[in-house]
Amino acid sequence: MPQVINLRSDTVSQPTDAMRRAMAEAEVGDDYYRQDPTVIAIEEKAAELFGKEAAMFVFSATMANVVSVLSQTKRGQSVILEASSHIYNNEAGFLAAFGGLTPRTVEGDRGRMSPAQVEAAVFPPAVLHPQTSLLCLENTHNFAGGACLSVEQTKALADTASFLGLKIHLDGARIFNSAVAQGVSVKELTADVDSVTVCLTKGLGCPVGALVVGREVFVADARRWRQAVGGGMRQAGVIAAAGIVALETMVDRLAEDHANARRLAALLAEAGLILDFPPDEVETNIVFAEIPVELMDAEEFVTRLAAEGVRVNPPRDRRIRLITHHNVSADDIEAAGAVVRRVLGR
Repeated sequence: MPQVINLRSDTVSQPTDAMRRAMAEAEVGDDYYRQDPTVIAIEEKAAELFGKEAAMFVFSATMANVVSVLSQTKRGQSVILEASSHIYNNEAGFLAAFGGLTPRTVEGDRGRMSPAQVEAAVFPPAVLHPQTSLLCLENTHNFAGGACLSVEQTKALADTASFLGLKIHLDGARIFNSAVAQGVSVKELTADVDSVTVCLTKGLGCPVGALVVGREVFVADARRWRQAVGGGMRQAGVIAAAGIVALETMVDRLAEDHANARRLAALLAEAGLILDFPPDEVETNIVFAEIPVELMDAEEFVTRLAAEGVRVNPPRDRRIRLITHHNVSADDIEAAGAVVRRVLGR
């Protein structure tokens, strides 16, 4: 069997040896009683990193978004989201299922909405309409190829939201990728939002876990919603310990994933695939590419890659997504490029 180079997602990465040791040795208590010292430690660390009043540890980034949105909306209201956002497309319809909320979508430019678009998406204050209460952003933007929102762009959107009387929630599943790519702190990137969620299982390599960060009153309400959706925890320090290691050791190295993604994009382009964006415009660790009809059937391409040890998810409309992470080295990228050329007969 060839060595597997797994580019399906950064969620397939394995926990580091340091994470495994920390999990095995974690000091734990019952989180329901707020007596797990390791959970409290990661929450305090996250609040400090983001410059917010409080934080809460949860099982997943989707759960984090669910409790964040439900804590800042009421049933019957509307929420503004970018049309290809993760919350709108990939979180099982919780806006309607749990929140009774109407999504108001905006077609952004590479996932980025403009203040004018946000203003136009707010429903008029009439009894006919679901009143708009929340603006949701995504940084980095998954479907837009890991595109980043800058400090200035976030502030402009937050200022507009504030003027319109909206709260602003940031789906920051890969916010550390954005911070590293732009050379700014997560505190700067999230200074103007009311709430932010962070995934620990993507670029940071943890086996489970995410964080909800914001004001104390918001986090207190989110904690009640966490219980309501079945997210109450007991000796959760066992998994929170890996998160602490991730925050301390896995952030700066994200730059390696970004460099590997740009190199991967270049190799795919050389092999004849059509990229969503040129290699030098790949901002973080996500690459989207299309298999031209004249080269090969897209399903066959993915199947043959897998047979030679390169795994990617099934194509959608001939497009595939490839994501780099800490278990994919620069040598793996070169090897994956060679497999792509060989499969395509190039």
